[in-house]
Amino acid sequence: MYYPEELVEEVRTRNDIVDVISGYVKLQKKGSNYFGLCPFHNEKSPSFSVSPQKQMYYCFGCGAGGNTITFVMEYENFTFPEALKLLADRAGVRLPEVEYSKEEREKADKRSELLKINKAAANYFYYQLHQPQGKYGYAYFKKRELTEETIRRFGLGYANKTSSDLYQYLRSKGYRDEILRDSGLVTVEERGTHDKFWNRVMFPIMDVNSRVVGFGGRVLGDGEPKYLNSPETLVFDKSRNLYGLNYARISREKYMLVCEGYMDVIALHQAGFSNTVASLGTALTTQHAILLKRYTEQVILTYDSDGAGEKAALRAIPILKEVGISTKVLNMKPYKDPDEFIKNLGAEAFRQRIHEAQNSFLYEIDVLKKNYQLEDPEQKTRFYHEVAKKLLEFEEELERDNYIQAVAREYRIPYENLRRLVNRLGTMPGVASKAVNRQVESKREVERKKEKDDGNLRAQRLLLTWLIERPELYDRIQGILTAEDFVEPLYHRAAELVFAGYQQNKVNPAEILNHFINDEEQYREVAALFHARLEDSLNNEEQKKAFSDIVYRVKKNSLDHASQKATDISELQRIIQEQAALKMLSVAME
Repeated sequence: MYYPEELVEEVRTRNDIVDVISGYVKLQKKGSNYFGLCPFHNEKSPSFSVSPQKQMYYCFGCGAGGNTITFVMEYENFTFPEALKLLADRAGVRLPEVEYSKEEREKADKRSELLKINKAAANYFYYQLHQPQGKYGYAYFKKRELTEETIRRFGLGYANKTSSDLYQYLRSKGYRDEILRDSGLVTVEERGTHDKFWNRVMFPIMDVNSRVVGFGGRVLGDGEPKYLNSPETLVFDKSRNLYGLNYARISREKYMLVCEGYMDVIALHQAGFSNTVASLGTALTTQHAILLKRYTEQVILTYDSDGAGEKAALRAIPILKEVGISTKVLNMKPYKDPDEFIKNLGAEAFRQRIHEAQNSFLYEIDVLKKNYQLEDPEQKTRFYHEVAKKLLEFEEELERDNYIQAVAREYRIPYENLRRLVNRLGTMPGVASKAVNRQVESKREVERKKEKDDGNLRAQRLLLTWLIERPELYDRIQGILTAEDFVEPLYHRAAELVFAGYQQNKVNPAEILNHFINDEEQYREVAALFHARLEDSLNNEEQKKAFSDIVYRVKKNSLDHASQKATDISELQRIIQEQAALKMLSVAME
């Protein structure tokens, strides 16, 4: 929904940033700012700064920063509308109602009703677990050594042996058969209605905002299937949800543990590993990986140590790599799963295994090795050739060489022999054809261009940060740069606001962010403009030259960009004259 900028600014200004963040982080005043331990990464010394004057925060450790709205979005993992509503409610500001079409309203109402049904069902299952009829379910959880606190935290429950208890309960709450059918909790047929889950211990599945969106149930006894999940509904998509993520997302660990099942997640959380999630009865998907990428740069796979777990890890590794997640694999042998491991060796031993987790590529090589009898010279040679082919997956030469060294060291292969084998196979038809080589070279050319473009973007970004942090620098660029010289569309818009602010003698970074409220990605990126770490002063010659170089680069990129778009000779001649003058300007500023 679109909210007027004036309304967003009212919500922001009526929520003092120190007051808001103090509700999440213990802050201590030092000078004009407040400091505390950063809530976005682990640290022992406070590097998280909150400025009452700017109404902005910034972490010198991890680089997180923004205004009050950004903080709530990041900490609570809220969308912009969700964060704005929380702060509006906090300040007593009334937001306008969302205007839906008839179809959108019906869909929103149905989603809301399904979430209410799921919540009611979760409460019902939890209640049944603690009644006499739930003793078998309760005994199962106690046998798994779960505490009462853990049972409550995860909302664990029990579905009775009778097959229509939940249906009758939900009907008594006024829910119609039509909506109950769509909830996935009951089956409504002409010959009768029955619950989907019965005689099972129940695991409510929650989304990142701790709303119950579905259920998993484990049968008690020898029934089949052993585990049963809710079908996909309007509120539940198993390929886009991860069990335990509602808690794991606020963990301050730099990595996430990904395991196989509900009980593994629960056992690890109970043991203190709150950064644990699991896919929901399905293999890890690209959607799961994208979801994980929102919260972490590294995943440690803690799948079962049997053959199925090994296959699951091999499927997950390339999916995680594709979205840019660094992956390691944890070795739980001689135990099958995390729950069993912790019960036998304890949490500290498990933490040690985390530190020893194996690089995913080396894990793949270890699995590959199982297909060969290395005592046989012929098979050993074939194994080395397969390893060399696999090393060709690394297109970047430095990364490939690092892995050649690691594999050579791990398998006691002479480094030079392995390197030559990799290089030779890389030039052989069918292994790395000329077309592939051209593709690699083309990719490198793209990367070189991207690196240049990234450098120009960094220059524009840094100059905006300088102008925000050091108002006195604005006078130095008068007559040299204008907002038009920031050619990146997002930075151009931000520069217009910054320059306009200086012309009105009022530059407010926290307010500038409100102009980007309708695009979350832009909103976060603009927030990053205003909290990059700068040197303490520009008084010495080296820092003056750095500023001069940034101004020169931004102006040069602007002129280059203009020359590519020039439509007539006179315009091009003007640009050439400015480019010549720019060289002299650069010397003068040094």
